[in-house]
Amino acid sequence: MDNVDVGLFERDWNNAIYFFFLNADEQIYLRYGGRDAPAADTYLNLMSLELAGKQALELHSKYQKGELAKTQRPASKFPREIPLLVQRTFANNQCVECHLIGDYINMHREEEGTLDKIKHLYRSPDIKNIGIMLDVPKGLVVKEALSEVGNAGMKAGDRITALNGVPVYTFGDLQHEYDKVDRRAKTVRITVDRAGQTSELTVQLPPRWWWTDLRFRQSSVDARLYFEDRALTKEEKAQHGLKADGFASEVKYVSEIARTLKSHELKVGDIVYGVEGVESDEFAHTAEVYIKLHKLPGDTITLNVLRDGKKFETPLRSFRMSFRK
Repeated sequence: MDNVDVGLFERDWNNAIYFFFLNADEQIYLRYGGRDAPAADTYLNLMSLELAGKQALELHSKYQKGELAKTQRPASKFPREIPLLVQRTFANNQCVECHLIGDYINMHREEEGTLDKIKHLYRSPDIKNIGIMLDVPKGLVVKEALSEVGNAGMKAGDRITALNGVPVYTFGDLQHEYDKVDRRAKTVRITVDRAGQTSELTVQLPPRWWWTDLRFRQSSVDARLYFEDRALTKEEKAQHGLKADGFASEVKYVSEIARTLKSHELKVGDIVYGVEGVESDEFAHTAEVYIKLHKLPGDTITLNVLRDGKKFETPLRSFRMSFRK
């Protein structure tokens, strides 16, 4: 990535494979790539890649005929304009890997106080969170329309053609535009083609529609906690006398690394009902998410814990990870 224009080829830098289809004027027709948390190739196969290529050729033909509007080229940005990348990678004659681009940009945002974690950390929200199940070999053809999109009128067989008015041709396009949606938005507009008829659907976004599993990401601004939890139901919170709107959560997994580093003494089954006395948050639905959103990697944090019916406080030390730098 040493000399690649990362301004033009902007993307979620934790994607494994990404293709850009563009012309000699550097107008990008479409993108092919993208992923979800479970796997790097959930939305990728040879049939959908071939379909993307055909769509790009059709767009190129329109462009040559003057039938496709020109778009403004994104501002250029090169890896040597990212100071931390120069200091830690170029200076050591190391390879500029894709994930380093996004990680160092976020580290600069953290230093400058401009890091918005729900936007910059929780990138590429999972479209399954709102019920979109794609028939992957067919590109953006819907296999199932569940929950929010189903309620909005989307049906199996619909082909998604635009998001918030921006044309999309591939899953890569859809994920790229979906990632731009304001994390505080309540709705999103999705245009579909149904048997040649175009419909625009207004989809209600559920709370934390932007949440996605961060474990596969290589991010230094993500506080490493070495435990995982699940949100308690309202009934469970009531049973324990905890706030109905709080982020009380049950510890479901503790990493052996926590024991090695002596980072905390949580046990499976513990209920973390507060962090330094705070028990509820506008965005977080678990204690783990609250810490990741509001604390810095390396912070030592006091947890409010319920174990065997008894409340107590216990420290947790988070860690900042450095990935092949």
